[in-house]
Amino acid sequence: MKPILGITMGDAAGIGPEIIVKALVDKELYKLARPVVFGDKKIMERAIKIVGADLKCQAVSAPNLAGNDFGRIDIVDLDNLPVDLPFAAVDARAGKAAYEYIEKAVGCALKNEIQAIVTAPLNKEALNLGGHHYPGHTEILGTLSGQKDYSMMLVSGPLKVIHVTTHVPLRKACDMIKKDRVFRVIKLADEAVKMMGIPNPRIAVAGLNPHSGEHGLFGAEEELEIVPAIDAAKALGMNVSGPVPPDTVFHQAANKKEFDIVVVMYHDQGHIPIKVLGFETGVNVTVGLPFIRTSVDHGTAFNIAGQGIADSQSMIESLLLGAQMAKVKIAQ
Repeated sequence: MKPILGITMGDAAGIGPEIIVKALVDKELYKLARPVVFGDKKIMERAIKIVGADLKCQAVSAPNLAGNDFGRIDIVDLDNLPVDLPFAAVDARAGKAAYEYIEKAVGCALKNEIQAIVTAPLNKEALNLGGHHYPGHTEILGTLSGQKDYSMMLVSGPLKVIHVTTHVPLRKACDMIKKDRVFRVIKLADEAVKMMGIPNPRIAVAGLNPHSGEHGLFGAEEELEIVPAIDAAKALGMNVSGPVPPDTVFHQAANKKEFDIVVVMYHDQGHIPIKVLGFETGVNVTVGLPFIRTSVDHGTAFNIAGQGIADSQSMIESLLLGAQMAKVKIAQ
């Protein structure tokens, strides 16, 4: 049975609707999954005109009625935006609506009415102006699903990274590197990569400090917190190496193919190599939720919104990875 992918429309003032339309022009996706958009039908119809796609929109009352026919975008229509919403502007209405699409999709995912959520980008400033005070998608999804033990994974071609800390100041991130958290993220990495079809993942754990601390010379976090977490994971049979110096681990993973995933300690340690490798193709995966969530790894791109020129490759990759992971989960 093909999984149903719930696609949240994101911030309508940005490129989200356009890249969804461009991705759903690909007939191959319909052979793998059944897509359904959680959004606003009027806005999606506007995006179809902008892109010039030969597609039509249809509102559906439930996800199980969607995604059967190529050439038609099925939408759970929340009808919560004006058709003339301006592009390229931070707008509380768009932020509030974007949250409501996520909320609706999460409700359906928790009832197994959809097998994965694929998210278009939202604007954090608009989200907060709309009354929802979160740093991003990951924290919204964790709250709505009642989960606290989750992490962000990024995928770009041969490189996968998963974060111990994400949207916090760097000074605070260093204080958050604790054995229990590092161990939990290693475990999440193992589970996530298995869901991507790799039965015995090779996990590298990056150090926090230069040269992974050089046995305490450049920092003590490795010896006090990271090494004990690695040892605990090994004791459970996980294939873990590290702490590997952060200036070499990504070369070993992406170029030499020695590791399937890298556990990174903070936001930029993982984001920079992913975006250097493939800015247009990166996929964001939230690991540790009771459902699968993939997302584009870019923002709302207000500077080009409404012009029909946005690159949809990250959305396509997000949909394909969501379908792949959902298929493995269904088979378990």
